Order: sequence, then structure tokens, then C-alpha cells
Amino acid sequence: MARATLTINSKNYGAWSLRGWLLCRMSGLEVEEHGVANDDPDTRAELLLLSPSFLVPKLVHDGVTVWDTMAIGEYLNEVRPDAGLLPDDRVARAHCRSVCGEIHSGFVNLRSALPMNLKARHREFKVWAGAQADVDRILEVWGQCFDAYGGPLLFGARPTMADAMYAPVCTRFRTYDVEVDAAADAYCDTILTMPAMVEWIAAAQQEPDELEELDVEF
Repeated sequence: MARATLTINSKNYGAWSLRGWLLCRMSGLEVEEHGVANDDPDTRAELLLLSPSFLVPKLVHDGVTVWDTMAIGEYLNEVRPDAGLLPDDRVARAHCRSVCGEIHSGFVNLRSALPMNLKARHREFKVWAGAQADVDRILEVWGQCFDAYGGPLLFGARPTMADAMYAPVCTRFRTYDVEVDAAADAYCDTILTMPAMVEWIAAAQQEPDELEELDVEF
């Protein structure tokens, strides 16, 4: 097995790092984690949504360097096709890529108004209208997946790239006490109790608080 490394930033705040890490776990690729300090200027800019591009997660494997989360998912699907990161069926595979692409490039209001913060819990949080539109669209995407593929995950019983991409959304919904329907609530439970997610959240709880800008009282 080729040696692989994954560079990530904060486990408490790093939504994109979580996605890349989950993709590696889902694919079965063993990686050595390289953490970037939260006081690094590029890391702070990225976590505070002030960076024009995302430099982490970055996967280095078998002489290949991949630093975009979607590209990491596509790469892992090529080198570990049996992991099922993308569905076998052509139509479902196109659907999966579409919902992944939507969160990869969209939902900016949700990301800025409800930043990922695994240590926090804001009960009765007021979601402003712009972010609520993103919440509504995400619930619509999830509902369409549940109807088409039967759950409990977005594309059936097996985790896919889509579940890795939407896992940070599940944490946000719980952190900010976002009201969701029963099917979405059950999906969040399924994601948050996955062994890999339990491991990540436990590590996040032990992480020092170094970004006061993301720890303000809403």
C-alpha cells in the first residue's frame, strides 16, 4: 500500500477538512494526518471564509497531490472503486455528483451564518432569511435522495461522497438547533453516530480554542 498523507486544519471548525478526512475513511485509504496550526495566516483566512481558495484538505498519495475536496473524492473513487464513493448506477452517479457539486460551490449564506463549531451549542438560534433559504434547499435535496434511494443515507445503505460532503451540515444543524423534518433528523443521527464521525468529534473536543472570531456568542 502506498504511503499517503492528508493535511487538515482544525477538527472543530474545519468543515472541508472533515469532508476530505471522511472520504479517506470511507475509501479505506489509510493516511497519516498532518495538521496545520490554527494560527497560520492561511488557515485562519480559510476558516473565517476570507480566503479565495481552499488549500486543505490536501491528499498526497502515490506521487499524486490533490487539494480540492471534490477532486479528492473523485481521485479516491478511481483508486478505490470498490469503496462505492460514487454509486454504480449511471443515473444515481450523476445525481450524486450534482448534489456534491451544489454544496461544493453553494450555500454560502449557511456557511457564513452557521460556521461549523463542534464544541458549541446555540439553542433557539435564529436563522436569518438568507441562511434559511439554504437550509430549505438542503432539506429538499435530502428529501429527494431519501425518496429515490430509500435511505438511511443519501444514496441508500452505503455511504457515498455525498454523505461526506453533507456531514458538516449535520453538525451545523445540531450546533444551531435548526428545525428539520423527521427524515432529516434521522439522517443527522445516522451520520453523527458513524464511528468515523464519533472519532472526529471526540478529537475536536480536545482541540485548544484558538479562533475567538468563531467562538462569539450568537
